[in-house]
Amino acid sequence: MCLKYPGSRWLMGRSELKILKQTTLQTFFEVCKLQGIINGVHFVYKEQASEIHFFNGSVIVLKDLAYQPSDQDFDGLGSLEICGAFIDEIAQIRKKAWDVVLTRIRYKLDEFGIEPKIFGSLNPSKNWVYTYFYKPDKEGVLIKTKKRFVKALPTDNPYLPQSYLDLLNNLPKSERDRLYLGLWEADDDNQLCSQDKIIGVFDNTWVDGNQFYITGDIARMGSDKAVIGVWRGLRLIKVVMYEKSKFNLLESTIKDLKNEYKVSNANIILDADGVGGFLVDALDATEFINNSTALNGEQYQNLKTQCYYKLAEKINKKEVYIEPNIFDETDKEKLIEELEQIKSSPTEDSKLKLIPKSEVKSNIGRSPDISDMLMMRMFYEIQVGGDGVYHF
Repeated sequence: MCLKYPGSRWLMGRSELKILKQTTLQTFFEVCKLQGIINGVHFVYKEQASEIHFFNGSVIVLKDLAYQPSDQDFDGLGSLEICGAFIDEIAQIRKKAWDVVLTRIRYKLDEFGIEPKIFGSLNPSKNWVYTYFYKPDKEGVLIKTKKRFVKALPTDNPYLPQSYLDLLNNLPKSERDRLYLGLWEADDDNQLCSQDKIIGVFDNTWVDGNQFYITGDIARMGSDKAVIGVWRGLRLIKVVMYEKSKFNLLESTIKDLKNEYKVSNANIILDADGVGGFLVDALDATEFINNSTALNGEQYQNLKTQCYYKLAEKINKKEVYIEPNIFDETDKEKLIEELEQIKSSPTEDSKLKLIPKSEVKSNIGRSPDISDMLMMRMFYEIQVGGDGVYHF
């Protein structure tokens, strides 16, 4: 495209610029060489500027598209004007980044006679790409839009060495299905929630109830958020989130929600660790202690594990509904990521376990504050018996 349209501007992006330069860019140079497009003859790579300049005036800009809490709207891309973009490993970026890049495709489009396009590549992954591209394509509705999904397998690439293909073919089944066979439906054997059921929590409109509840994952010291949810039955109808909050603000917020929705003290449950413990006392709420013993003598590592297993059960049965307007796209994407992290962990005894929170934080780069708030709602589902009476 750079050669076809002299003076055009393009973007090559990835979640991290360093990795882009170490991997994606090197593959780009190899492909150029195969096409007879030579570095130093047809183009010059300017590493300091992170740009590739072609002899005819065209430019490729290399960009870091990682999510930054200080730039949640990707305003850093605001001054960019390009003709199109290629983003590698799009499963590693947020959909917000994809959308913002799309709005930057406006440079001399009429002059060149081209339509705005982004090309993205990835391995099968159950995140926004699954929802935005794969599933609509499978259901036959993507073809009615300007979006397209093109499946390509490692065996389609004549330049991959046989030793690499053999390595992929001998991976554990779930990884082999995903990376070698290109199966998007392949499940992580340890993931407790079905991917389609996770996405379905925003569609289960029939779920409702009569009783109101408030659940709160209260921020401790550090980067954790305070997340407070209001429920009608198993229907989440309101969420309030604070990046950093003080005791008085949290107390007044929960009191206001309690009065607005007429929630009884018995139906308010808060994480009792840190600041939450003081709020439990001040509001006469139910305390949730993550590491306390599982209820009813059931064989779980602790109460938190028991409630997460119950949440997964309810999600898989389509018994949880989250009203879609209470989250913006970024927080909705975060919640889906967090629910994907509800995974079992090997155990040496008979008690069921989850992967540790430290591993979840490592996988998604933050604490799963939103899903923790959802998880606490399950306390009441476990406590209530078939007779509708709470058993303490």
